[in-house]
Amino acid sequence: MINKLIANIKKTNAPIVVGLDPTTKLIPGYIMDKAIKEFGENFDAAGAAIWEYNKGLIDAIYDQIPAVKPQIAMYEQFGIPGLVAYDKTVKYAKEKGLVVIGDIKRGDIGSTSTAYAIGHLGSVKIGNTVCRGFDEDFATVNPYLGTDGVKPFMDVCAEEKKGIFVLVKTSNPSSGEFQDKLIGDKTLYHTVAEKVAEWADSLMGNEYSYVGAVVGATYPEVGKAMREVMPKSYILVPGYGAQGGKGKDLAHFFNKDGLGAIVNSSRGIIGAYSQEQYASFGEEGYAEAALAAVKDMKADIESAIG
Repeated sequence: MINKLIANIKKTNAPIVVGLDPTTKLIPGYIMDKAIKEFGENFDAAGAAIWEYNKGLIDAIYDQIPAVKPQIAMYEQFGIPGLVAYDKTVKYAKEKGLVVIGDIKRGDIGSTSTAYAIGHLGSVKIGNTVCRGFDEDFATVNPYLGTDGVKPFMDVCAEEKKGIFVLVKTSNPSSGEFQDKLIGDKTLYHTVAEKVAEWADSLMGNEYSYVGAVVGATYPEVGKAMREVMPKSYILVPGYGAQGGKGKDLAHFFNKDGLGAIVNSSRGIIGAYSQEQYASFGEEGYAEAALAAVKDMKADIESAIG
């Protein structure tokens, strides 16, 4: 699947992934009101509204970007209807040719880690029928439990030709409380990156590994160092836009060929209509505002990496 992701990036000339992270505040009022009128003030209404919102976004931007990244917690908060909306979103995005990165940040061991990997990337045989769960193309993985937590995902990825992005240096302000701690003369995140590079070598696609890494745009100098430590891993870069990352911060995350990284923006794209810059689109033009924001993000990144 890393090969398809790279092909999509080359096709769209946009190393961008849009985070589909819906909240009741971001969903336009007319969509939510319509759902409440049909289902009442309950999770069924929330699930219906999320699905309509996401479908509109995907229809507007699918041919401009290579991938989307739904954050599962934003769906889980709405119970089973929220997860139904997540499932429909994943399937619809794939129908449109998009690569789907399931932002699930799972981390456990043994049979539990295997179950997470199967549920999101693999399949289960029930009787004589092979059934697939959420069936994303990639998943984000927390490496805190070490190889015991990551290897089950790698095993499923090897079978399914899918991939993972391992958390290395996250974009949030307090990430340094643990990630910046020294182990000998190296930070914890540097130590994790070295392990990711080792895992990457054992599970290669054509040019890059099925094992990628998450490194936040809010730490551009870290990005430069991590690009050198993990030369075969694609880097998923959160923190652009709403969290403060700019195009000028991103050059070090990419290789000289313009590949090697994919930059995420969530609220900055899906909630663009609520920003002053795109306010003229209004609520009913939320999808068109998202498209405009994608094009602006693409131009910003192009100016940084050439």
